Amino acid sequence: MSRPSVTLRPYQREAIDAVLAARRAGVRRMIVCLPTGAGKTVIFSELARMARRQVLVLAHREELLGQARAKLEAAMEHVVSIERGAERASADAKVLVCSVRSLHEERLARVLRGRDVGLIIYDECHHAAADDNLRVLRQLGAFDEGWNGTLLGFTATTARGDGKGLNKVFERIVYSRELPEMIDDGYLSPLRGFRISTSADLTRLSPGGLDFQEEELAEAVDIEERNALVARSIQELARDRRTIAFCVTVNHARNLCWSLNVLGVRAGIVYGEMPSDVRAQALADFRSGRTQVLTNVAVLTEGFDDPGVSCIAMARPTRSEGLYAQCVGRGTRLHPGKKDCLILDFVDLSTLSLCTLPSLFGVPRNLNLMGGDASDARRTWQQILVDHPGFELEAGALTLPEIQDRAAAFNPLTLEVHEDVRAISGNAWFSLGRHGLGLHFEKSPGKAGEVVVLKRPGRGKVWEVLMDDKAMARFSQLEEAVAAVDYELERRGRFTAMSALPTASWRRGTLKGNGQFLQRALWERIVGRPK
Repeated sequence: MSRPSVTLRPYQREAIDAVLAARRAGVRRMIVCLPTGAGKTVIFSELARMARRQVLVLAHREELLGQARAKLEAAMEHVVSIERGAERASADAKVLVCSVRSLHEERLARVLRGRDVGLIIYDECHHAAADDNLRVLRQLGAFDEGWNGTLLGFTATTARGDGKGLNKVFERIVYSRELPEMIDDGYLSPLRGFRISTSADLTRLSPGGLDFQEEELAEAVDIEERNALVARSIQELARDRRTIAFCVTVNHARNLCWSLNVLGVRAGIVYGEMPSDVRAQALADFRSGRTQVLTNVAVLTEGFDDPGVSCIAMARPTRSEGLYAQCVGRGTRLHPGKKDCLILDFVDLSTLSLCTLPSLFGVPRNLNLMGGDASDARRTWQQILVDHPGFELEAGALTLPEIQDRAAAFNPLTLEVHEDVRAISGNAWFSLGRHGLGLHFEKSPGKAGEVVVLKRPGRGKVWEVLMDDKAMARFSQLEEAVAAVDYELERRGRFTAMSALPTASWRRGTLKGNGQFLQRALWERIVGRPK
């Protein structure tokens, strides 16, 4: 019996073509990076169908194993078997879907015996750099010089919480698309957001690492007042939306679930250590609508496929863009009757940057969307940067209309020079925003000279001094560069030194001879043309 053909979206076909082209070019270990809900399983099912040799699919979570087998069986006529726990894959299976955790050395050797595996598909491959997962890949031969197979990883994020790079596992990202692009093209649900400030204090938490330490974080945020605020916000803003709340620890999830139930909001809980039948019942209650909110701890960040979810409550603050994107991704799938997904960011007191919905869209992370569409905010912010080159937003929560008002009033010639520079120099230095500083002086009567101190990429001596467009020297500190320029002007004599002061009479000239004209002309050359 033939299987009905699957209609691929254009980008899914592009991803398949990119994989095939990379393999023809000699790339053996590659990544396809697509947001949650983009249909990664559809893509690798089609590639598995096309494969001439046997296929091994590696996954970490129980939900992923079942979903992968279902999609694979729908795409191909060959036998698809699961290898996990007590289950053993059948000998005639073309595709084996395996739990990575089950593949200890002896078991993996038995699985491979008599098989010719040509394609290894690694779902959620950002886990691949972990030591035991690397051991599985080594045993599969993926790093052997003469290996003629293909290792193909799929993930929504290449960022890992432990900072380990995937470049030691994979050679290249052969195809990727960003979340905002997928939403704009209509393949994922629009996202709207609210920023809810709390009084929880994160300023004393350990700043090391890529994210907070869970025990410290839980102590700071799992408090009665904050849980009550989160529960009330879900009740008032989410209303009848099916909501997933991400928490720090099991106790935090329990306490938030209790706070929701106290308010009359039907809530359940899932976490990793729950008996499988209890967890399955909690998920079934949520899918059927018997509970409206599901609190969880690191269970629903991957492999949970429920398109009806239309609200994500980030009760767990994080500094990890990868983790944040995974959480938000639980609400991005399209579903009949679903217009958008609401993201509730609970923002605590912190000196460190917390991930929010705006930051996921490349918009200032302190922006309060006030329930607005994140894609609309992204387009507005990008237009502001085009219309007002050099515009930089100060810290502090702002709404989009407030940002637009500030941008409209932006005048690059009124930017303040940093106080450290003003403390060491009395000359008429002016700001070029994040790019550096400028200064004009008279080289001779009626002839202006120009000094620019620009910040270059990299480390060490990043501050470069240019005098009349000629590179002179580089310094580690901005103040060192300013002091060196001031010394050089004084060395050239009293006339030159006096002309660099803000009170120099030539600055009050007319037309192209005045200081303001020269400042604006330099700004346009370095930063862009202000409107």
